[in-house]
Amino acid sequence: MQIDFATSRQSTLGVEWELALVNARTGELVSVANEVLSGVKAKHPELNEDDEHPHIKRELLLNTVELVTGICETVKEAKEDLRRSVEAVRDVTDPMGVELFCAGSHPFSPPQLQPVTDKQRYAKLIDRTQWWGRQMVIYGVHVHIGLDRRDKALPVLDGLVNYFPHFQALSASSPFWGGEDTGYASQRALMFQQLPTAGLPFQFGTWAEYESYVQDMFTTGVIDTLSEIRWDIRPVPALGTIEMRICDGLATLEEVGAIAALTQCLVDEFSSTLDAGGSIPTMPPWHVQENKWRAARYGMDAIIILDAANNEMLVTDHLLETLNRLEPVAAKLGCSDELADVEKIIARGAGYQRQRRVAAEHGGDLQAVVLDLVRQMRQGPDA
Repeated sequence: MQIDFATSRQSTLGVEWELALVNARTGELVSVANEVLSGVKAKHPELNEDDEHPHIKRELLLNTVELVTGICETVKEAKEDLRRSVEAVRDVTDPMGVELFCAGSHPFSPPQLQPVTDKQRYAKLIDRTQWWGRQMVIYGVHVHIGLDRRDKALPVLDGLVNYFPHFQALSASSPFWGGEDTGYASQRALMFQQLPTAGLPFQFGTWAEYESYVQDMFTTGVIDTLSEIRWDIRPVPALGTIEMRICDGLATLEEVGAIAALTQCLVDEFSSTLDAGGSIPTMPPWHVQENKWRAARYGMDAIIILDAANNEMLVTDHLLETLNRLEPVAAKLGCSDELADVEKIIARGAGYQRQRRVAAEHGGDLQAVVLDLVRQMRQGPDA
């Protein structure tokens, strides 16, 4: 199987932000995505009857809308694109008494009671995955970064795998599940990997090996489309990008921008290394798997494995070293302010830490947690 890789401008980006729809008073999930999307579309008469809004889309569950940017040159541009989409959705949801919030999971709404969007591919997914599929009441942030040639895709994937626990820890925001504290920073990370072809990516030495893998997946009926390979990091040949899918849902636009900037800077750094004839080190898969578990369990307190020599460090300490190293890259890409916002996440705490603080302040009331997430999305994390 030959898989062509589209041409992209190096280090351009696009962002996908999955948002939950909740009752403004109770914080319960509400399955009104069809009404919301119809309302948004009604405000855009230029769209044909069968067209979706280009930046506001449906997702697996009827309690979810997904905001998708266009191709952006800078993180600032991507944030502005998302801000406009949020405003367009709020024009519809505010009169409905519906609020928006984002985290890796909803703290208390029962997963099994959430209806699925009426699309054949979603029905097929649920039919195949059964109980696990019905648990997928999860929300994430995906960042696409453009690559200017195909041969960079797999080495850049390898490089991002080394930073998997950093992104997982920064974004971890799903400590609660079905009304209980799971003890994990990211329940979503371990839940999502139960789907076929989800979880950590395989790492291939050549593009031909990747093509052979994809051919095997088609031949054995594991997938029907390339998009059904749901790795935490994956090449997207049709777009000419590498897609970072690790992150739990992020509560604020500031945090989305911080994660996008860190992704863009790392990919650009890897790209420059490859352009200069260098190589990107990899770690044994058992280290990678352990790092994922540690970051999902301990979040910002995770001691992560740095390299094949078994060196370890607290993830936040290594993040600060990484941010200092990436400052010149951020200056070149015009995202210095957004990269600096990563330090704000470290200082104030990741989403899971803030959720647990709010729960403790309100005697374990998880409704208060959701309403605080609603407030953060409207006012920012420090309001």
